[in-house]
Amino acid sequence: MRSYQQFYIDGQWVAPANGGQRCEVINPATEQAAGTILLGDEADVERAVAAAHRAFASYSLTPLQQRLGLIGAIAHIYERRLDDIADAICEEMGAPMRALARPAQAPLGLWHWQTAMAAAKHYPFEKQQGNTLLVKEPVGVCALITPWNWPMNQAVCKIAPALLSGCTVVLKPSELGPFSAQILAEILHEAGVPAGVFNMIHGDGARIGPVLSAHALVDMVSLTGSTRAGASVARHAADTIKVVSLELGGKSANIILDDAPLAAAVTAGVIGMMSNTGQSCNAPSRMLVPAAKLAEAEQIAAAAVQTLVVGDPRAADTTTGPLANARQYERVQGMIAKGIDEGAKLVAGGLGRPDGLARGYYARPTVFSGAHNGMCIAQQEIFGPVLTMIPYDSEEQAIAIANDTVYGLSGYVYGATLERARAVAQRLRTGMVHLNGASVDPSAPFGGYKQSGVGREWGAAGIDEFVETKAIMGSPAG
Repeated sequence: MRSYQQFYIDGQWVAPANGGQRCEVINPATEQAAGTILLGDEADVERAVAAAHRAFASYSLTPLQQRLGLIGAIAHIYERRLDDIADAICEEMGAPMRALARPAQAPLGLWHWQTAMAAAKHYPFEKQQGNTLLVKEPVGVCALITPWNWPMNQAVCKIAPALLSGCTVVLKPSELGPFSAQILAEILHEAGVPAGVFNMIHGDGARIGPVLSAHALVDMVSLTGSTRAGASVARHAADTIKVVSLELGGKSANIILDDAPLAAAVTAGVIGMMSNTGQSCNAPSRMLVPAAKLAEAEQIAAAAVQTLVVGDPRAADTTTGPLANARQYERVQGMIAKGIDEGAKLVAGGLGRPDGLARGYYARPTVFSGAHNGMCIAQQEIFGPVLTMIPYDSEEQAIAIANDTVYGLSGYVYGATLERARAVAQRLRTGMVHLNGASVDPSAPFGGYKQSGVGREWGAAGIDEFVETKAIMGSPAG
């Protein structure tokens, strides 16, 4: 059993100000407690923000080379502890160790340290424009609120550009999956991050999030989470006119064009949807298929589901682990029931746990077909292993269906030629589009349109989120 009873504030491990509230962290594969943490309150927010505020005065003036050296040291230690991080992620949110936690979940953090450093080396922190010097300066004290589904990806893609920009931070990781964040704090401490530059507290998101968002000494809030959580942050940050960066939900369309290799396209779409047990904001959760090929696509999708191995995330052959917590399990079961009630055709999966799994938050990988875009399963973010197949009659209709959503995070297009796929991609109202099965690019901007958020993360775009622009006029070159 893990037991984490302290926060990291002002360069030290400290007990919660008022003793803290004990919180069990449940292993979703067993439904048993894997450890405990203590949750803080407003007093802990005050201590952490005050430490970050004090540290900003000096850290914001450090040379870029010094900050690059610090991030390099962090990355070196992070790489050494990859196995520890993967183990924590497997335990706290059920990511299969060999299929996901070790090859993707843990290394994504390392890739963000590395790509952020590469971007910072060429970032225009100073730029001459005639007799005006344009300077990119750190925005200040940053509150970083991160979720449980890709814990290291979403923490490091904020921390790395923030520290490289000269900001100081307070991290509030998800209380549902805090183990990997604890290891991350140990890494930053070992790397010698100056006192107050990085701080971490645990707390209930509904209680601590508004306090951080409204705090007068917090200059910027960056949240990855649900659209509802993003709206809460925006409301609480409004009175102090903070900079707000929000990476929120999605209901991404995957358009299979009529000339696409159907077997390859549908199989890739199903496997991509079921990765991380469907708990990714950019998951290709709506598959748009030519109506004339729907029956064939259903057969391909059902066969693809059969290749998945749902089970113990520590087993060598497991591809699909449990949902991360009881609340998410109940939501996914409710949405599957809703799809059945709405009259969608059940191609694979359905309600309940897979055969042979009596315990754990395991859901059956599910594929609905014959759906239309007005159904709840086509409009609401399910955040589980549930794919909705929607037929279309023309390319124009497919594009219209894809854009008919309050979200706009990602999109997917599969066609016989990149030229045609790219032409369709340019008409999608989304922040990202993957062509013909392309994977994510850690150096490319990550973010969306509409209710999928505000701002962009990753690479140089991530640095943009943590700087303000100052124009110093009457300052000629030289």
